[in-house]
Amino acid sequence: MNKYTSKLILFICFILSLSNVSSAQVKLLIPMELSQTDHLKAYGIAYRHLLNGRELDWLLNYRGGAFMFGYSSELEDECKQKGVSYELIDGTQTAQVYADVKDENSNTDVIRLEKVAKIAVYVPPNALPWDDAVTLALEYAEIPYEKLWDEEVLEGKLKGYDWLHLHHEDFTGQYGKFYTAFRYSDWYIAQQKLSEEMALKLGYNKVSHLKLDVVKQIQNYVSNGGFLFTMCSGTDTYDIALAVQNTDICDVMYDGDPLDPLANDKLDYDECLVFENFKIEMNPYVYEFSDIDITGDLVIMGESLDYFNLVDFSAKFDPVPTMLNQCHTALIKGFLGQTSGFRKEFLKKNITILALNEETDFVRYVHGNYGRGTYTFYSGHDPEDYQHLVGDPPTDLSRFKNSPGYRLILNNVLFPAAKKKKLKT
Repeated sequence: MNKYTSKLILFICFILSLSNVSSAQVKLLIPMELSQTDHLKAYGIAYRHLLNGRELDWLLNYRGGAFMFGYSSELEDECKQKGVSYELIDGTQTAQVYADVKDENSNTDVIRLEKVAKIAVYVPPNALPWDDAVTLALEYAEIPYEKLWDEEVLEGKLKGYDWLHLHHEDFTGQYGKFYTAFRYSDWYIAQQKLSEEMALKLGYNKVSHLKLDVVKQIQNYVSNGGFLFTMCSGTDTYDIALAVQNTDICDVMYDGDPLDPLANDKLDYDECLVFENFKIEMNPYVYEFSDIDITGDLVIMGESLDYFNLVDFSAKFDPVPTMLNQCHTALIKGFLGQTSGFRKEFLKKNITILALNEETDFVRYVHGNYGRGTYTFYSGHDPEDYQHLVGDPPTDLSRFKNSPGYRLILNNVLFPAAKKKKLKT
């Protein structure tokens, strides 16, 4: 080998080393602003990236809450396959993005996501998988989850999961108060039969007593560091079950004996997570649990006027509520459910309001801490089906790839992965 050949080889090696350095500096950015082709699938890409032991950065309030990844050809291929728009940026561009996000004059910040949450959904075994917005979102985004119900909760299996979603459950033992409209329906009869059989199997003479112990187990789970997310009637009936534990609000058709007519004088709000000073709807024929819910007011207001606003938080000083509110719009189309929203007057003082109807103070989305864990209550049933009725067909999320209401659900799925030291600042 002559000296010219040796120099040529050294030069080629130098060029290749520069190429490798350049490649290492390339980042893949998934913007989450209005231009994003599929917001919901983007969360699935982020989740699976974390599930594979990698890390990424969540750029809060930057381009709609963009995700920044270290580049790989596999990641780029996945974005193409899932129809998620992305950008490749070099080292200089990356440095500028981080400088912009960390600018003290900008309401933006960087959150490192590092350890993905293991997800469980609390749901009866006979429930239809499409009849819950969270399972719809998880399945569309291709985020893995496992199902459990009363028996698994009482056996202590919650400790195997980091994040728990409560299906649109009625924890008061009144079967959703569907008695008036659906007591002769096959699905209602099957639901009551299944619940009563489970209660007897586990040693309870009333479903309401079983549900109270389930709620208390979930309370312990949160206190020990779990992340709780619940929607629809899984919100207020959770706290109602705790408030009525020293009385009986279930009438004859629900548990075989009369309710306590003085129940509203015996409510105990101390154990409730979110609500206080509310009163129970004692009429078993009325499709309502308590005066917490605003469904009747929203029906009068009408769908065309039903919108709610996300509260703007400081990304640098309030990272958790900022993460939960990442979206490409601050104005969200409202939607009904068994519980469609909460009256502000019944919220405990330590609750963080994430979203509300500003003109009415009807609250739609709240968050708080309990022990070492957190809880988030999001009202309504399906963000893209305004008045989802029993028996309605499933919502096809491929038609709502950019749903801001569904994004709020997936923010909750992702935020437990945030670097814990950052959350303590």
